Amino acid sequence: MKNKKFDNKKFKKKDFNKGNKKNFSKDRDFHKDRGFSNDRKREKFVPLGNEEELTFKEITSDLNKKRVQVMGTVGKIVQTKGPTIFVVTDSTGSLSLKGFEKPGDRSYPDINEGDSIKATIEIGEYNGEVEGEIKALSKLTEEEHQKLTKKILEEQKKRAKTQPPEFLIKSKILDNLKSLFIKAAEEIRLAIIQQRPIIVRHHNDTDGYSSGFALERAILPLIEKEQNSEKAGWEFFQRAPCAAPFYEIDDSIRDVAQSLRNEAKFSNKMPLVIIADNGSSPEDLMAIKHAKVHGMDSIVIDHHFSSEDVITKEVLTHINPFLVGDDGSHFSAGMLCTEFARFINPEVKNISQIAGMAGMADRIDLGNPKAVEDYLKIAKKEGYSKELLNDIATVIDFVSAKIRFMEVREYMEVIFGEPREKQKELVSLLAPHIKNLEKKGLAISVANAQQELIKKTTFQTIDIDHTFPGFGFYPKPGMCVGMTHDDLQKTKKTTNLVSAGIMNTAITLRATDQANFSVHDLITLLNKKLPNAFVDGGGHKNAGSITFLPNKKDDVVKILREFIRERSK
Repeated sequence: MKNKKFDNKKFKKKDFNKGNKKNFSKDRDFHKDRGFSNDRKREKFVPLGNEEELTFKEITSDLNKKRVQVMGTVGKIVQTKGPTIFVVTDSTGSLSLKGFEKPGDRSYPDINEGDSIKATIEIGEYNGEVEGEIKALSKLTEEEHQKLTKKILEEQKKRAKTQPPEFLIKSKILDNLKSLFIKAAEEIRLAIIQQRPIIVRHHNDTDGYSSGFALERAILPLIEKEQNSEKAGWEFFQRAPCAAPFYEIDDSIRDVAQSLRNEAKFSNKMPLVIIADNGSSPEDLMAIKHAKVHGMDSIVIDHHFSSEDVITKEVLTHINPFLVGDDGSHFSAGMLCTEFARFINPEVKNISQIAGMAGMADRIDLGNPKAVEDYLKIAKKEGYSKELLNDIATVIDFVSAKIRFMEVREYMEVIFGEPREKQKELVSLLAPHIKNLEKKGLAISVANAQQELIKKTTFQTIDIDHTFPGFGFYPKPGMCVGMTHDDLQKTKKTTNLVSAGIMNTAITLRATDQANFSVHDLITLLNKKLPNAFVDGGGHKNAGSITFLPNKKDDVVKILREFIRERSK
């Protein structure tokens, strides 16, 4: 039966006793149930009969209409047009308790967020979710409050403990990172238990999306289970790509602004931010510190090398192979996150095929072929051939270029195989179309690329701004440079090679091991010799990008040539 429109003139308390309002019991007496005297002063808590005291974990829909006692800390208060909703947490979970004074009026106004309470409730359901209707309530004393909150935190930390699984493959790098995996996983699990929203930010490519999806598959079920609500996954979890190859201040401002709004409007806590396939460079530092100012903590899972660790002291946990002596070329972020997701949620599903795909897409097969091959064997057992994974990666790169900042959770679920039948149908449709676009992009690149020999190193350049059509063209210039770089090695057997896609304010770089190149050393040299160009950038040793002022472009390219000459063997 639909609720009738509320009319103050016609409203009488007895209307509720007649059962005319949905979600309220027929025999409710609001004065009696609330424990108020006639002058509306709060009475001391008195149990209504011999109600059993239960934890929130023990309260289920099987106990519908039963009255019980509960005790916990109020984490959130929401005033609706009807009752006041108190979201209360104990050491086992949380439960929404609703109190009613009159429609739209604040119930129990002396109870605030952070207070601890004891209540007698009647268990019920609303929209399929278990809740409690308050029959009597009192606020605990300060001493009782301190004792309860200490107990709750201790129990929450115990619940957040993870049982480290065996890694999917054998690797000394993974073994060295294991303690960081455990620390980060327990921070994430604690955030979920404490109903703290989680934001996952990742790079906008296959490796980045693989990282983000693996984390999403691990975290979402835990949020829904903890809050006993499928809708909680939308309120307390967000995953979104970063446009830049780092967590930039623009992303941080958006995340903070939205979170502050949710804190003011819905009493949400400030979130935990997980940065994947980004986060380890000095370029990430400002955004991370900006979020920290507003009460947002961060965890970083990256594989990009940085000559200096400026991130660890600013975040809860920083996971990166370079912190344990690697250069980032042996594990991609998608490979790391596939392993890490199993520390967060041992029952995580549909991720074992991701590591092999991410490794191939990020060319880890060049630096660590055995690891990628081991992951591909695991994927094959799940029905994913190497060719299918390559096609899926192709679709991800294409889609990521089109959706840009959007979350598109359900769309990405299809691409990653939920459901598998639809995934195959989508990939078989898009992959041939995308490959034709890539062939066109490669043909344009090869036709306009120029090569010169600098000592023993071939230097290949593409004038991006005067070669490609512009906005919306696919493949993106950076991908075209990579494809042209690979093509010259394949067709001309060139092994000592540096390729550069040159733009007015940036250069995308690729190099072979024989070229003795280093993106990081180049950036250091440019800043030393050309400080007024304000060169910035990053990436891996043999693959990355740099930015600079447009009027310094020629000077930057000149020093790049000198750098190649000095390093050429």
